[in-house]
Amino acid sequence: MSAKGHVRFSPGPRGREWIVFVLSVLLAFLVWFLVNLSQTYTGVISVPVVAQCNLDGYGAESSNTVLVSARCRTEGFRLVREYSRRERPPVKVKFNKSDLRRTGHGEFSVIGGAKNSYINQFFGDDAQLEAFITDTLRFTFPVENHKKVPVDVPLSVSCRSQYMQSGHFRVMPDSITVYGSEEKLEAVDRVTTSRLVLTEVASSQHGLLKLNPIKDVRFSAEEVSYELPVSRYVELSSTVALEVWNVPAGASLQVYPPTAQIYLRCAFPITKDPLTTLRLYIDWRDFSSSLTGRCVPRIMRLPAGVLDYRVEPEVFDCIEVH
Repeated sequence: MSAKGHVRFSPGPRGREWIVFVLSVLLAFLVWFLVNLSQTYTGVISVPVVAQCNLDGYGAESSNTVLVSARCRTEGFRLVREYSRRERPPVKVKFNKSDLRRTGHGEFSVIGGAKNSYINQFFGDDAQLEAFITDTLRFTFPVENHKKVPVDVPLSVSCRSQYMQSGHFRVMPDSITVYGSEEKLEAVDRVTTSRLVLTEVASSQHGLLKLNPIKDVRFSAEEVSYELPVSRYVELSSTVALEVWNVPAGASLQVYPPTAQIYLRCAFPITKDPLTTLRLYIDWRDFSSSLTGRCVPRIMRLPAGVLDYRVEPEVFDCIEVH
């Protein structure tokens, strides 16, 4: 007994052996438990899913949640967590338009093998799918105010010497759907991107452009792609006599000056001289509908590979001769 009257217990040799034994058993059980849980097992995983998609005329997210269930192979730790959860927040999955089939008013379904593209988004990277239990996923999207407007790209292009734009500047898509209140949509007649400035261009250009946001308005796309065809060219010139076509019987038309200088910009390299088949003419019907008798010549047989041309002078004086 101590000076204060307390009894101090000190286990004997047998007591200490029992304590060590019990701790050893607990440690062995813990190691066994952790090793087994780290193994791979097959079990059912169920995930609540909210669909996201840019569907023309509908909201960006489904108004309902679909429970997606499947047999998956994964670690025991994952299955224990899944089975011990009472509730879990829904997973938001972005679906491609092509995988959503319209099956009713505002209802879109993901059917059959289309689900396979979203396995990792449903169940995560640590689960390997064996088979879906849920066959068809049915999502309901709310209807929203919307309209389609063109995409406008402020553009400035300058090419290097002997290079030129060889086709139309293209934007894909060239129009998008915008969503918002009726009041907001009335004020939106187009969407724009940041200004695209291309200088010293010597090859075809392509890329992506972000759309400028509009407050309280949602877009069906966040960016657009563009293409600008550019080619190297060689300039050719020649003096060409003007012809007169479609002159009625008994009439005659004189053109002043009778020849024109034509300049062709042709894609490099040139495989065939385009001037050998080119013809310039004045159409009698243009003359008869003209108040002044001045006409712009037409061109025939503009060969492939000619990117641009100009004629000097641009306008010719025509006189009917009786």
